Amino acid sequence: MSPAASKPDKTTQDASSSPSVAQECPSGLVKLVLLELNIQRGIAIPLMVMNLAWFAKTAITTAFLGRLGELNLAGGALGFTFANVTGFSVLNGLCGAMEPICGQAYGAKNFRLLHKTLLMTILLLLVSTLPISFLWLNIEKILIRFGQQKDISVVARTYAKYLIPDLVVASFLCPLKAYLSSQSITVPTMFSSALALAFHIPVNMVLTKAMGLRGVAMAVWITDLIFVVLLGIYVSILENRKESRWKEGGWWDHSIETWITLLKLSGSCCFYTCLEWWCYEILVLLTGHLAEAKQAVGVLTVVLNFDYLLLSVMLTLATCVSTRVSNELGANRAAQAYRSACVSLGGGILSGCMGSSVMVGARGIWGPLFSNDKGIIRGVKKKMMLMALVEVFNFPLAVCGGIVRGTARPWLGLYANLGGFYLLALPLGVVFAFKLHLGLSGLLFGLAIGIFACLMLILVLIARINWDEEARKAQALTSSVQHQEVFDENERTEAIENVKSTTRSSI
Repeated sequence: MSPAASKPDKTTQDASSSPSVAQECPSGLVKLVLLELNIQRGIAIPLMVMNLAWFAKTAITTAFLGRLGELNLAGGALGFTFANVTGFSVLNGLCGAMEPICGQAYGAKNFRLLHKTLLMTILLLLVSTLPISFLWLNIEKILIRFGQQKDISVVARTYAKYLIPDLVVASFLCPLKAYLSSQSITVPTMFSSALALAFHIPVNMVLTKAMGLRGVAMAVWITDLIFVVLLGIYVSILENRKESRWKEGGWWDHSIETWITLLKLSGSCCFYTCLEWWCYEILVLLTGHLAEAKQAVGVLTVVLNFDYLLLSVMLTLATCVSTRVSNELGANRAAQAYRSACVSLGGGILSGCMGSSVMVGARGIWGPLFSNDKGIIRGVKKKMMLMALVEVFNFPLAVCGGIVRGTARPWLGLYANLGGFYLLALPLGVVFAFKLHLGLSGLLFGLAIGIFACLMLILVLIARINWDEEARKAQALTSSVQHQEVFDENERTEAIENVKSTTRSSI
């Protein structure tokens, strides 16, 4: 381990003493909390707008599918769901490794590590699109084998086929967003997403009229491409100004060790993301086996649409705390990282109560926005009460996920997800729904118990984190590359001097 990693600087020592000062002086604690909240607000608000823009893009796409008729709506929605489960969830999960690596590298001011992590992640995602594309081209056979109607499966294949370019676009979009957010740069992302969304409706209108279902799919990746181009232009400008970060290089300084580190973190982050994502999809599939399945699926779909709206806030909180924790650990400030985690967790609990209250308050008006069926409206009104209980735990759980990613320990969340979702939530949901005949209420009740258990487990794991040790690990991660580069440069300089001295001796 490098000296910088083993010997904290004066700033670190002062930071480590800050909790005791805050405990002696309540006003000092309040100031520290308010300072942290102010920092996080600057990161969170633009991120929230960006996530809401993503939700709006999905809603607009669904609306244009609905205009093409019932078959295109069903097939397009099925194709989009399949694409999310097998494609975009995987790419987002693999990209999760950028949060701890880039966040800690930025805190340590190691821009070379930032650069090469960005490029390596893009390459990793591009390679991953190959098997995913092959899977999408065979979606028709897969869906028919799992009991879907042939006409709907054919439409789903058409939609997924014309959505394949979005895999390539997402391979650039996800890393660029993570690259900027890890440096607490979120305002450009907000404006880029808003501008891309502004083009989404006119692009849909033109392409839908000309190409129908294929045009709706193409409009998705064209909108994302606009987003990527805008972010790429901003990153180019950012890297060439002020500190001339671009000239610091590091883009091609790839080694087997750095690839192994990236792949380990990417794998853990991918499984962590996908396990949670897939649980909700399995929940929808189980609902299809209930009595009066059509109504139950309709109710759950409407309820989950509100959950997706709240998800934009959850993702914002998770990314925000991951950025703050990783930045502080990279800067060797363990006390600040711990305080950021605590403040964020408190904000997550408060946000969970607020989100739950909003869901309860909106339960009477949300159903009629999506359906005129009285049975679905009544079902939505009742089931949103149960889902509101889930949201109380969902928000702090999302924050905990951001904390473990910021500490570069996503496997802690992986263990919690396995235990909470797959050993409790789904088995209990099946028992309540099918054995005790509670129907959709039983599935949601099992989900609530599983998420609560998941939250308790991950809180225990986070409470056992040694923050000073995590700061030392962050220093080892971010400084080893930098020191190796310095060592190599010294070797080259020494070799040049030896050649010069030999030449002078010969003369």
